[in-house]
Amino acid sequence: MTDQLADHFRQILTGLGEDPEREGLRDTPKRAAKAMQFLTRGYDQSLESLINGAVFESETDEMVLVKDIELYSMCEHHMLPFIGKCHIAYLPSGKVLGLSKFARIVDMYARRLQIQENLTRQIAEAVQQVTDARGVAVVIEAKHLCMMMRGVEKQNSSMSSSVMLGAFRNNQATRQEFLTLVNGR
Repeated sequence: MTDQLADHFRQILTGLGEDPEREGLRDTPKRAAKAMQFLTRGYDQSLESLINGAVFESETDEMVLVKDIELYSMCEHHMLPFIGKCHIAYLPSGKVLGLSKFARIVDMYARRLQIQENLTRQIAEAVQQVTDARGVAVVIEAKHLCMMMRGVEKQNSSMSSSVMLGAFRNNQATRQEFLTLVNGR
C-alpha cells in the first residue's frame, strides 16, 4: 500500500510541475505516503479493540469531564489539517471508562478524513455506546488550515461544534454545568 500511495504522490509532484527525482524530492513520495498512512490510521482501528475491556463498575453518578484533549485531523474537503481540542463529559450509569480511552477514542475518529461536525458526533456516540451513560456531551474547538492557508485566509478563525446526548440534551441545568466547567467560568 505504501508503494502505491508513493506512486500517487510522485504523480502529484509531476502534476505540480516538480521533478520528483531532484535531490530534495527524491524520497518525498515515500515519506508523504507514510505520513498519510499515519494521519489516517484511524481507519485501521475499531472501538472494541481500542477500549479493550477498560470499562469498570462504579457507583459514581456525577458528571465526569475530560478537558483539553488535543486533536489533529484532516478535512475531507481539502485534505488539510484541522487542529484543536476536545472536551468530553458523561453521566455514568454504573460504569466508567478508563481515562486514557477518551483520548484514544478522539484519536481514532480524528485520524480519518473528516469534517468537525461529524467527528464531534462520532466521539459522543462512541462514549455513549461503551459506557451506556445517562448522557454524553462533546465540544470540539479547532482551527482549520483549509480556511487559514487558502480560500478566505482568516488566520484567527476557529470553529466550535457540540453534540449533547441524553441528559445533556434534555436537562438545561446539566448542559449549563458542563458548559460552565468547559469555559472555566
